[in-house]
Amino acid sequence: MVSDKAGNTDKSPTLPACARLPINRCNLPAVILGSLTFQRHPTALHIDGVAELHGELFRLLAPLDDAAQRAQLFMDYLAVHFLLDTPEQAGLDPSSRLHRHKADYLRVLRGWSFDADGREAAVVKGWVESRFGLLPRHHGTPIRDAGDTAYHAYMEARAQGLYSTNALEAQLDLLYAYCQYELARQHPETSHLRLYRGVNRLEQHDVLDSPGSKGRQILLLNSASSFTDQRERADEFGDRILEVDVPLPKILAYSRLLPGRLKGEGEYIVIGGVYEVDTAA
Repeated sequence: MVSDKAGNTDKSPTLPACARLPINRCNLPAVILGSLTFQRHPTALHIDGVAELHGELFRLLAPLDDAAQRAQLFMDYLAVHFLLDTPEQAGLDPSSRLHRHKADYLRVLRGWSFDADGREAAVVKGWVESRFGLLPRHHGTPIRDAGDTAYHAYMEARAQGLYSTNALEAQLDLLYAYCQYELARQHPETSHLRLYRGVNRLEQHDVLDSPGSKGRQILLLNSASSFTDQRERADEFGDRILEVDVPLPKILAYSRLLPGRLKGEGEYIVIGGVYEVDTAA
């Protein structure tokens, strides 16, 4: 069991030091945004510079009532801003032996859905690490600290995923901001969504505490994990189901965010940290 209760006056488990960085690139430090308190009482998370750099996008989105039109405007904006359709203008060398001009945010999301331990998934976990300061706990194999070989293998996959791409992490910054915008429009006055994740061998997870209520567990989740809003779908992926009230600010993207461009049935990419979950059912 991993535990770090220093500075936590109510004695409930907080985010262990081995699972966080001392600095990040958003408005709250990892020890707060990754805490159980944040799950219970979330507030908006803002990545440094995104609102200032891309205010025009959200001004253009505001008058559009149709979600599909907003999604198309968002994708068009990214294509223009990051020169996704004209990679040579972004510095692509046509003579390079390694062509990565198609390695954009959409390919990262599709790669994540295909393999949560693959190269694109390493990019997602690396983005969470950089922006929110949450270290991965698993990538192909458990990661216990930044000095072990598993962490080095993850960092190698992350570097391979970012190599010769066009500001890929900045594309994910804007994807997250747009996702938060859409969640606020589609779920007004809502702070959480109830999501589900099928797992095997719960004992292999970082269990920080087991409150008295039957089936309740406090877990340290991986820096990024797949969930679904369909309980029966989660049941296909494990012999136990984690039922979690996920704060909206902890959602990076979901399958219906960009209609027709992403696969998966009700899939959500959830940013990690400490969560209280129900495993009774």
